[in-house]
Amino acid sequence: MEVGSLPVELWRLILAYLPLADLGRCCLVCRAWRELVLSLDSTRWRQLCLRCPECRHPNWPRRPQLAPPSWREVLRQHALASRTWTLNGSELHSSACLHLFRRRKDRRVWRVETEAGCGAVTLRGALAAAGPYDRIHLYPGVYEEQAEVTLKVPVEIVGKGKLGEVVLMISFDQQCPTARLCNVVFMPAWFSPVAYKTSSGHVQLDNCNFEGCQLHIRGPGTCQTRFCSFSQGSSAHFLGVAISLVDSCEFSGGDSASITVEGPPVSERNWACKHLAALAKSLTTPTSNGSTADAANQDSRDTVGGVSPGDTPIGGALTVEDLTKQDVDLESGWTKQKAVNGALLPGHEGTVIEDGSMDTSNESSDGDEEQRGDNVKDVDYALPYDQHGLAHLSEPRPPDWASVPALLGLSAELQRDAEARELAGSVQGCLLHRCLLRDGKGGVHLYNHAQARLEANMFRGLNYAVRCIQNAKCNRIHSGLRSGIVVLGNGKGSIRSNQIYGNREAGVYILFNGNPVVSGNHIFQGLAAGIAVNENGRGLITENVIRQNQWGGADIRRGGDPVLRNNFICHGYSDGVVVGERGRGLIEGNHIYGNRGCGVWVMSSSLPQLIGNYITHNRMYGLAVFCRKDPESGGGEGYRPERERGERGGERGGQENFHEEGEMLAWESDMDSEDERFSSRRPITVALVENNCMSRNGAVGVYVKSSEALNVVGNMVSNNRAAGMSIIQSTQLTRLVGNCVHGNGRTGVTVDRECRVELRGNGIYGNSCHGICFRGDGQIVENDVVGNSGVGIRVMESADVKVVRNRVQCLRGCGISVRQQVRGAVQENLVYQGNPANSKPPINSDPQNQDCIVLSNTLLTHRPNTPWALENPPPRPLGNNPPSAAPSTNPTHLAISMTSRITATVESGCHNNGSIFCSIL
Repeated sequence: MEVGSLPVELWRLILAYLPLADLGRCCLVCRAWRELVLSLDSTRWRQLCLRCPECRHPNWPRRPQLAPPSWREVLRQHALASRTWTLNGSELHSSACLHLFRRRKDRRVWRVETEAGCGAVTLRGALAAAGPYDRIHLYPGVYEEQAEVTLKVPVEIVGKGKLGEVVLMISFDQQCPTARLCNVVFMPAWFSPVAYKTSSGHVQLDNCNFEGCQLHIRGPGTCQTRFCSFSQGSSAHFLGVAISLVDSCEFSGGDSASITVEGPPVSERNWACKHLAALAKSLTTPTSNGSTADAANQDSRDTVGGVSPGDTPIGGALTVEDLTKQDVDLESGWTKQKAVNGALLPGHEGTVIEDGSMDTSNESSDGDEEQRGDNVKDVDYALPYDQHGLAHLSEPRPPDWASVPALLGLSAELQRDAEARELAGSVQGCLLHRCLLRDGKGGVHLYNHAQARLEANMFRGLNYAVRCIQNAKCNRIHSGLRSGIVVLGNGKGSIRSNQIYGNREAGVYILFNGNPVVSGNHIFQGLAAGIAVNENGRGLITENVIRQNQWGGADIRRGGDPVLRNNFICHGYSDGVVVGERGRGLIEGNHIYGNRGCGVWVMSSSLPQLIGNYITHNRMYGLAVFCRKDPESGGGEGYRPERERGERGGERGGQENFHEEGEMLAWESDMDSEDERFSSRRPITVALVENNCMSRNGAVGVYVKSSEALNVVGNMVSNNRAAGMSIIQSTQLTRLVGNCVHGNGRTGVTVDRECRVELRGNGIYGNSCHGICFRGDGQIVENDVVGNSGVGIRVMESADVKVVRNRVQCLRGCGISVRQQVRGAVQENLVYQGNPANSKPPINSDPQNQDCIVLSNTLLTHRPNTPWALENPPPRPLGNNPPSAAPSTNPTHLAISMTSRITATVESGCHNNGSIFCSIL
């Protein structure tokens, strides 16, 4: 019959009544008929798929409202997967005929009903009579046995009717090579909570419900579980499994972990391992039409509260200008208007800066600085300083939106990551694929060298989603009552391209020598830290977008020592990065911006390395270093009372829960193990802040109130609302070496009383108040202090300091001012002429001060039509050159009109603590 003899619509109507077998036969007639049958995908094929009692909607349980690309393909894949359990018996059941004519023996079907007189009376009787690979049909009813039922021959048990009408209150022990159960409900027997267990064979479970009971699989036994529901405290336990597959299942309402994987995979393999491995690879490997990638990408396009975290990872497609105009506001939306040119954010006027900023008006009241009212232009005498060694950081580089890591699908992860491809190719342990785990205590718990791989899963409403993870890819982990992913007890693995959001505690929590790779994830809208690393946790945390979390974007404490590299940490309600007590780690190349607290908050007892980060547009300090907690007051030295909340970092008293579940029993023996991936960083004994850009923050750029030593080297600190660097407390030596402090709203560098500070090789330019205001002990050596609105270098009160070989220019005030009871020496400095109308002396010293030497300083005057610049060396900092490679020399073309040789008697050198001489970094 020709297809063209009737309209296509009529043929489709006729074919819509055919069963599955007849549709298959019609496809074999000709190509036109095949195309016609295939065109029924959204009608007849969809009906056949949804009416099949052995499977559910292909996107259940995560997204049942989303249609698959092809219903016919779904039905075909289901038919193939449902036969996995029989693949070992094909040769045993073939006839003795020639190879070309071999056939299967017919399988008998046994009928079991709860009513007497219809088929076998009991399920146990049917199992005793059934032969290998026979099928047992269970009709609606409740089936209960008073003792354990042993499966000794391969058999298939199928419930007839709708799911839920066949209930088994039986405990099965499988001792045969293979078995399959479909469309039944498992409930616990009166004598055991274990509904099904096997330790050697393979079991396939399709479209079953587990209610209040357990599934136990012990290696070398294997399991393939598809479209099953585990509720009312049900769970699955895998002990030493070589491979098992849990696909499209739902776990809910558990009072412990929904899935527990224990022990390494056993070396012994049963017959099903190779078939399950092939099936697992087919699930992981993207198909030619890209269906796997489409499904993964579809997850990334989910919206959360009207926001699309996948498409707008950090607030939408912002322009460069938007970065300085907008800030996050979760109550009203993603962003809100922000003042331009470094002004305060709305509501920022109430920000309290501690009393150590030392830029108050009383410092400018003694007549040392600028005078106005003349007609001589300052610009004609100003020294240029733009070509310093950190000029490439002069303007804060906004995030390159093209480089912001997008949430990748599994296929993209496999293409870009050889390690991920290797993991996908070597399937071992438990594979959890496209599952929903919700509304319970825990999701997946792995321990004692267990192995698992998690792909395209959703975790919601759990105390923790994954604990001691091995490998997880393309998951959505959100709305957890506690942490999203917990890695502990030497847990390793790869956490890539996940959406982790809305968790009550840390999105990712690493502790007790946990050492994973956390890459390419979007971690957002959590009620605590985005990533917390505690209790000797480590890990490589790279290329993540960590945003809009209530506490620190990354929180490192108590021996935590991660590598935090190339992440975007932004728009948080608190600080960007918190390094608490005894925290360590390499924090490198991150963009930390738009946070309502500090960009980076560091406790002085920690030893972090901050290298090459962009810390910009945060509401408070760019970098804040505070002392340890005050034991008397019980409060922190932080800038607000809520800081103590961060001590919990993401655990909220959770360590006790780890003890409750017995997870620390074997950890202590492995605490000293190291991973070579993270052992290449340089060891340090002093906290290091190097080559960072800290710009346009709402308070001080670098704020130090510390009891430990600190090295601040080669940083750009510019255009911050308050002082550039403020050292309020520093009982150990703080070195400020080779930094550029430029254009800040108040003094460039302030040093308070009793602080030990060395300033060497810095460029301090164009700040709105003094260049340097120094009240502490230390030395100011070979710095360029030019173009500041107040005094160039102001040494005052009881400072004990050496001011040596600096180049200073102040257009309207004193170049160097020595006030009150300063002790030390001011020697060999070059003071460049300012505005000729300036009546202030280049070096102003209190005549009653007998404890400070002012000696061999030189005033350089401007000669018309002569180059007027900083040279030999060029403007500091000097880039990669050592900041003290050569002392400053007098430019030969400048007139030397005056040499100050003001000498004061010094009774006992520099007294008490004296000037401090140290090796230069």
